Amino acid sequence: MSQTNRNAEEAAVETFKQSTAATLRAMSHRDDVEVAFGAEPPGLAGNRARVPQPGRSLTSGEVAHVRGEADSIALKIRHHNRALHAKRMPHGQMARSIYEAVEQTRCEAIGSNRMAGVQENLTAALEQRYRKKGFERITERSDATLVEVVRLMTREALTGVRPPRSARHVVDLWRPFIESRCGADFRELARAVADQEKFQHWARQLIQDLDLESAEEAELEDDPNEEEGGDDSNSEDPNSEAGQRGASDSDASQTMAPDMQPAEDGEDGAEEAEGEMQPGMGDEQPGNPGMPQMHGRNAPDHQSLYKPFTPEFDEVVQADGLCDPDELTRLRQLLDQQLSHLQGVIGKLANRLQRRLMAKQNRSWQFDLEEGLLDAGRLARVVVNPTHALSYKVELDTEFRDTVVTLLIDNSGSMRGRPITIAAMSADILARTLERCGVKVEILGFTTRAWKGGQARERWIASGKPLNPGRLNDLRHIIYKAADAPWRRARKSLGLMLREGILKENIDGEALLWAHNRLIQRTEQRRILMVISDGAPVDDSTLSVNPGNYLERHLREVIQDIENRSPVELVAIGIGHDVTRYYRRAVTIVDAEQLGGTMMEKLAELFDEQEQRSPLAAKRASRRGGAKRP
Repeated sequence: MSQTNRNAEEAAVETFKQSTAATLRAMSHRDDVEVAFGAEPPGLAGNRARVPQPGRSLTSGEVAHVRGEADSIALKIRHHNRALHAKRMPHGQMARSIYEAVEQTRCEAIGSNRMAGVQENLTAALEQRYRKKGFERITERSDATLVEVVRLMTREALTGVRPPRSARHVVDLWRPFIESRCGADFRELARAVADQEKFQHWARQLIQDLDLESAEEAELEDDPNEEEGGDDSNSEDPNSEAGQRGASDSDASQTMAPDMQPAEDGEDGAEEAEGEMQPGMGDEQPGNPGMPQMHGRNAPDHQSLYKPFTPEFDEVVQADGLCDPDELTRLRQLLDQQLSHLQGVIGKLANRLQRRLMAKQNRSWQFDLEEGLLDAGRLARVVVNPTHALSYKVELDTEFRDTVVTLLIDNSGSMRGRPITIAAMSADILARTLERCGVKVEILGFTTRAWKGGQARERWIASGKPLNPGRLNDLRHIIYKAADAPWRRARKSLGLMLREGILKENIDGEALLWAHNRLIQRTEQRRILMVISDGAPVDDSTLSVNPGNYLERHLREVIQDIENRSPVELVAIGIGHDVTRYYRRAVTIVDAEQLGGTMMEKLAELFDEQEQRSPLAAKRASRRGGAKRP
C-alpha cells in the first residue's frame, strides 16, 4: 500500500473518531466527557469514556460496532440516575448483575425507540459482543448466560427488537423458563421505561420471581429502613448545587488525581455512570471514612463512631506531583541500583508466576472425538487393533477472567529503610510481570501530610478542643501507578517511595477503604487487593484525644465489611507484624527480604484457586438434592 493511501486511511479513521466523540458528548448532554479509543473494554471511569479502537479499513460492521458502544455509554450518562439506582440495589451477586443489566437496557431502549440509527448501532455492538463470548456455540443453559438472556429479553420487551443472531439460540434455551416466571414483569418494565424509579421496582420484582434475591439474602437480615436510607452517600438531589459539587468542594489547595475529579450532572440530573461500574462508590476523597457503601446496602449502625474532625486538608495525589522531575529521576536510578541486587531472586519468582498465569490462558484440548484434528498420539491402538476407530481432537479456549490487582503499600515512617525499598522493588517487578500476562496492576500508598497532626489538629485547637474529635491528621493517599497506566509510564513514580520525607504516619482503615472504592469501580471480572504493612494503624494526634483502639477498631470494621460484603478479594502481608489477627487471608513475614517471594506466592495461590459455586447455585443444589438449575 502506498504512503498516500495509508495517510488517507489514517485521516479517515481520525475523522471518524472525532465525529464519534462529538456524537457521544451531544447525546449525553455532557461536553466535559473525554473520549479515549483503545483495546480496553468499553465503559466510563469518571468523565473518561473508553470506546473500541476502530481499524483502518472502517468496514460498515466495525463502524456500527464502535458507534454502538459509544451510544450505549452516552445513553447511560444521559438517562441514568446513580443515586436512585443505588437506593434499590439488591444484595446477591447474580441479582446485582441482572439489576445492572436491565437498567443499562432501559437507558439504551430510550435512545433506540427515538432514533433508528442508534438502534442499529446498539444491535451491531451486541452482536459483536456475543460473538466474542462464543454464544453461538453454547448448547446448554448456565448461570453465566442467564444475565445476558434477561438483558436481551428485557430489550425485546422494551423495543420490540429480536435478540442478535449470535445469541438467539441461547435466548430460546432460556425463554420458556423465564417467561413462565417473569412474563408479566417484562410487560410492566416496558410500561415504566421512562420512569427509572418505577422501573427499578419491577426490576426487583423480576429478580424475586427468578428466585434469585431470597436465595442470595438468606444469611442477611432485611433492613426495614433500606428503602428510605439505603444509600446516604448518594441521597443528594443530583440537580442541586451540592449534588453537583459532591465532596470535591473542600479546600482549593487539595490535590486530586485527574481521573478522580467529579463531573457535574446532566440536565435531567442523570449522573455520570459506567455501564458495569458498581454504584455508590463514586466518592474518592480520603476524608470520607466509614464502611464501604457496597451495592447500595445500609451502613452499619456503628459507622458514625469513626469520623475525621475535618476532611478539608486531605489529599489524593499523583506520585510525580510530590517532587520535581530531576529528583524523581534520581530516586528511580537509586531504585534501579537496588533492583540489580535482587533482580535474580525476585525475577525468578516473577517468571514462575508468569508461567503459571500464561498456562491458565493457553489453549487446552478435547480428545476422543469423532471429528476434528487427527490425534496422532492414539494411532498406536489402531495399529494394534484395527477395529478401533480413529480418534480426533479439538483445541479449546480456556476461560481466564480478566483481572486487576491493587497493591496498597504502607508509607509510614516505620517502613523506612529496607522494608520500603523491598516493597518498591517487589511492586515494580510484579507490575511488569502481570502486565505481560494481561493483568492490570494499580500501586497505591498511604501516609499522612504531617507528623502528629497537621492543619486538622490546628483547627481543632482553634475550635476549643471539643471532646472526641475523631481523626486529627491530614491524610495523604498516593497513586504511584494507575491500573490503566502502562508500567513504562509509571516506572519513575515508583522511585518516590525511597524519599524519606514521604513516610510519616499510617491510618490504615481509611486507606483500605479508599483503595477498595477505587477497585470496586473497575470493570474487570476479578479484583484483588493486596495490603502490605508493618504495623497497626498509628497516629499520635488522633490517639491522644480518642480511645486507644480508635484507629484499630475502624480498620477491623472496614476489613470485615470488605471480606463479608464485597466482591473484592482481600489479602494482606505483614512485615514483622501479625496481620492475621485482622485479615482472614493473610501472612506474616519476619524479614523484609521475604516480601518479594511472598507477594508472588500469595498471588499465585489466588490464581490457582478453583472457581467456587455461587451461593445461589449452592442453595438450589441443596434444595433440589444436588440438581442443576433447570
